[in-house]
Amino acid sequence: MIKYKALWVEEQPDGSFTKSIQDLNIHDLPDHEILISVRYSALNYKDALSASGHKGITRTFPFQPGIDAAGVVVESRSKKFRTGDEVLVTGYDLGMNTYGGFGEYIRVPADWVVPRPESMTLRDTMIYGTAGFTAGICMQELERFEIKGKDNRKVLVTGATGGVGTLAVGMLAKAGYHVIASTGKKDKREMLLRLGAQEVIKREDVLDTTGKFMLKGRWDAVIDTVGGNTLSSVIRSTNPRGVICCLGLVESDDLCMKIYPFILRGVTLVGIDSAERPMDYRAKLWKRLATDWLLKDTDFFVKDVKLDELPGEIETILWGEQAGKVVVNI
Repeated sequence: MIKYKALWVEEQPDGSFTKSIQDLNIHDLPDHEILISVRYSALNYKDALSASGHKGITRTFPFQPGIDAAGVVVESRSKKFRTGDEVLVTGYDLGMNTYGGFGEYIRVPADWVVPRPESMTLRDTMIYGTAGFTAGICMQELERFEIKGKDNRKVLVTGATGGVGTLAVGMLAKAGYHVIASTGKKDKREMLLRLGAQEVIKREDVLDTTGKFMLKGRWDAVIDTVGGNTLSSVIRSTNPRGVICCLGLVESDDLCMKIYPFILRGVTLVGIDSAERPMDYRAKLWKRLATDWLLKDTDFFVKDVKLDELPGEIETILWGEQAGKVVVNI
């Protein structure tokens, strides 16, 4: 019987949830084609929700969370992969209801697995992970609507110190956009400027409390990780034929506003989903992340932690105090 270590989330009789590092049996993993020895993972807000017992993320406990994983194939019943291949998995059901990357092993369907891009290390892939993949979808949406970096178009990133926000700022700056980073963390201004933001503004500078149906146009596009009144405010502040990528709800899942920005300025609100993107789309986007949008200088916004440090980091992200990316060295 082969044992491995994992973060284990258990529901207690009183309805509370506990997190601990436990020895699990590898034979209890689901019966899928690819067994992966996980070397790195990454901490996301969704992981923190799962690890706190959020039944909208994970239905059944006890459970091993982690929506991102990168490692080495140790068993394969698929012709697509061989023992020794370095691979990554993000999205689909990993870390939601299928045992995830916060353990030394995962077993997943072959159709979920992406070969490691040549210009990335396994650790690099987890610096990006679901957060970078999501930011990459936003980048492609801006291009689809012909908002291009070479034109020095202004793009606002809300929640700019979070995982998606941090990577979006760096990738946008590399692509030539004029990046405006919005954050409530005053002490992270220098980090955002180093990432390439040309303007760093307060979270309050984005919010509108007047209730006006339309506001003065301030940016050509927005990557919004926050939702709520922030999303409503930035839509009403977007220039004609601008694009708003909507992908988060840490402020609220409500959107209260009138339709005037859409019918008078022609702005477009694009919903960004990442978990169920098909494999052909996923493989092409990872190639772009590994080339066009690969950030070379990352150590200043990446924190490396070990498996047994995860419970503390989960509390940090739930309290809204995480900045940059947390990579888990399994």
